[in-house]
Amino acid sequence: MSHRVVAVIADPISGSEAIEQLRFAADDGEVDLRLIAPQVEANLLRHTLGDVDEPRREAGERLQASLDSLREAGLDARGEIGDPDPVQAARDALLEAPADEVVIFEREAPESRWFEGDLTERAEEAIEPPLRIVTLASSTAPGSPSHVVDVERAARGTIDHEAEHEVGSAYLPGLSRGDFAGMLAGVVGTIVAIVLAAAVGTESNGPESGWKAVAIGAAIAVALVNMAHVVGLLLMESVRYRGGFARFFRTLSLVGTPAAVLLNLIILLSS
Repeated sequence: MSHRVVAVIADPISGSEAIEQLRFAADDGEVDLRLIAPQVEANLLRHTLGDVDEPRREAGERLQASLDSLREAGLDARGEIGDPDPVQAARDALLEAPADEVVIFEREAPESRWFEGDLTERAEEAIEPPLRIVTLASSTAPGSPSHVVDVERAARGTIDHEAEHEVGSAYLPGLSRGDFAGMLAGVVGTIVAIVLAAAVGTESNGPESGWKAVAIGAAIAVALVNMAHVVGLLLMESVRYRGGFARFFRTLSLVGTPAAVLLNLIILLSS
């Protein structure tokens, strides 16, 4: 019986090193291979804004180039375009048909195509079959052979990396301590920014009153950012609030909250 493999590809698969990662997936060399080309966006901004058309076209080109390379190497394969998230793309493929192994190809840092945090950790938490994360050199020119620089393996079964780090209850989604600390810091920082803005309002008069509007605007902006992030963490776990928007709002919260507090403090001391 053929060894059934689902392979998720970040870039066109070419060259003997990458192809042999698939050819010798089974001891007898017979592989039932399905390629999944996630319609991943070219950069974080496009990922956050939800660009659709261009990523799908690029995924189709990546898939066709990979299928051609594999067939030239004597490997029969079929493929499809998948979810932008490589882990979700693999899970979708497994729902359609089971597999004996999942292989995810990615570029080495800092040019990884995936914008969802630690790819290996998330894959280990979500994918049941044995797993391989194959990292390819990121400096290769377009069309040149892919060079394997690292291979990470995980045995069958999922790993709960957050099990020992969750804070919550039966009434709340599982939050890591980092999530909880970020929420707490965001709430406290927002309150401090609002208090400072109120103090600026009582101190600013005449030509300095314009700074009052700046302070109030900063407090409102950071409040909206932190509210969006907290709502996402508490209420949107069921729709996988862990993607581009999660990282976008988390970054805004971590950078914007102390910036708003510092700005309002400076305005208060200067007024």
